[in-house]
Amino acid sequence: MTQSTSAATAIAAAALLAVCACATSTPEVRETTAPPEATAQPEKAKAPSYPARAVTGDIKAGIERHVEEQSVATDGHFLLTFRDKELKLKLVRVHIEYLAALTPTRNFACVDLVDTDGEVYDVDFFLEGPPDDMTVVETTVHKINGRPLYAWAQREDRTWHRVPMEEASSALLGVVEDKDRFEFVYTLELPELKAAARMWLPVATSDAFQTIESTKITAPGTRSMVDEPKHGNKVLVLDLKPEDSGKTIEMRYVVTRLEKGSYPEPLPDPAAFLHEDQLVPFTDDIRALGAEAIAGKDTELMKGRALYDHVMDRMSYKKVGEGWGKGDAIYACDSRTGNCSDYHAYFIGVARSVGIPSRFAVGVSIPSSRNDGGISGYHCWAEFYADGKWWPVDISEADKYSNLSSYYFGHHPANRLELSRGRDLVLDPAPASGPISFLAYPLLEVADRPVRVKPTFSFTRLPAL
Repeated sequence: MTQSTSAATAIAAAALLAVCACATSTPEVRETTAPPEATAQPEKAKAPSYPARAVTGDIKAGIERHVEEQSVATDGHFLLTFRDKELKLKLVRVHIEYLAALTPTRNFACVDLVDTDGEVYDVDFFLEGPPDDMTVVETTVHKINGRPLYAWAQREDRTWHRVPMEEASSALLGVVEDKDRFEFVYTLELPELKAAARMWLPVATSDAFQTIESTKITAPGTRSMVDEPKHGNKVLVLDLKPEDSGKTIEMRYVVTRLEKGSYPEPLPDPAAFLHEDQLVPFTDDIRALGAEAIAGKDTELMKGRALYDHVMDRMSYKKVGEGWGKGDAIYACDSRTGNCSDYHAYFIGVARSVGIPSRFAVGVSIPSSRNDGGISGYHCWAEFYADGKWWPVDISEADKYSNLSSYYFGHHPANRLELSRGRDLVLDPAPASGPISFLAYPLLEVADRPVRVKPTFSFTRLPAL
C-alpha cells in the first residue's frame, strides 16, 4: 500500500490519526459516549445530508471557534471540570496532524491547553455538524503533561474502545519489538523566497540497526550531498531562488529498523563524548546535580541509571511558553520542563559532567498502534557508555509511560527512524547562523537569515521481508 490510498482507506487512516491522540479511561476521566470509528457504520436512522465531508481547515476553525466562544464570558479562559477541579485553560495549539473527519457528520480534534498553574492538558473533542457549523458534543481529557490517561485499541469491526493504562500492551504505548518496516515521507512546502536561499536537510543513512532500502528525493534548486564528518551524517544542501517559492520538497524512504538494546563498541576516544555543546554547558548547577545523583554508586552502569532516574524525577513533559524544544540543558535544569530534546540535553549534560560518555540522536517515532497516517513531529533520544557498551535511553517516553521506564533504560524500539546524530553540526557549505544545533527539521536561510519552516511527516507500514 502507498500513500495514495483509496478513499475508504483514507477515511480509516483519518480515524487512526485521531485515536492515536486519544487515551484509556479511568473512573475520574469524562467518558465519550462512543469511540471513534475507522469507517462509517450502518445508519439506524437517516442522517442529515451535508454538502461535503469536513477538511482539516474546517475542523481546526471549528474547534478554535468553540474554545474562543466559550472563553469570552470567562475572562479569556476555557473552563473545564476535571477531577472535581475547575480548570482555567488557554489554548496552546491544535494538533493539525490528528484532526480527522470520522464520518460526514462527526469530526475529531485534539488540542493542547495550559492551566493557570502551568499544567498542560491534552484535550480531545468530538464535533457534530456541517463543515461550517460544527458543535462540540464530547470533551475528554487525554493527557496531563504528556502522560496519557488511557489508550485505544481497535476491534475487528474497526471501531475503537478505551483500554486502561495498566492493561495496555507495549504496542499501544508506542513500542514495536524486534523489527519494523515502513515507508517514511518527509514533505515540505517552501515559503515565499524574496532572495537567494539555501537549505540544509537531514538524510537518513543505514547503520547496524536501520537499513535504508531505498531513498527518493524530489526537490527544486541546485542540489549537493555533503558529509558531516564528526558524527557521520549526510546532509542535503539546496541552493534556491525566488522562483522556487511554494515548491514542494519530498524525501521518501523505505526502511527496515531493528529494536536496539545495549551493544558493545570500542571507545578509543572518550573525550569525543565528554565535551560541552553550545546548549549543553557544564554549569555549576549541572555539575552539582550530576554529582549528587551518582553519589554512592559504584559502577558506571549504576551511575547511568541514577542519572536516568534523576532526569525523570526532576523534569515534567511540558511544551508551553518560550524556550522549550531547543535541546537547552540550562533551560531544562532551571525550568524542569521541556520536550524530548530538553530531557536528553539535560541527561547528556549531567552525564558528561561526571565523566560518563554520552551522545544524542534525532529522528522520528513511527506510531505502533496504526499502520499509516501522519506523525506529529521529530523525536530524539540518547545513549551513554558503560561496561564497554552503549546503553540506549529514552527518558521523555519513560516519563510519559511509567510502566515502560525499565524498558526505556537500555532499549529503543524498532519503530523509529534516525535522521541525524550529534549536536553543533559543522558543514561545508556552512550556514551563516553557525553550526546547526541538531538537524531534524530543515534549516533555511534566506539572504543569510534563518527562516522557520516545519515539514510534515507521514508513514505507511510495510510487510516484513
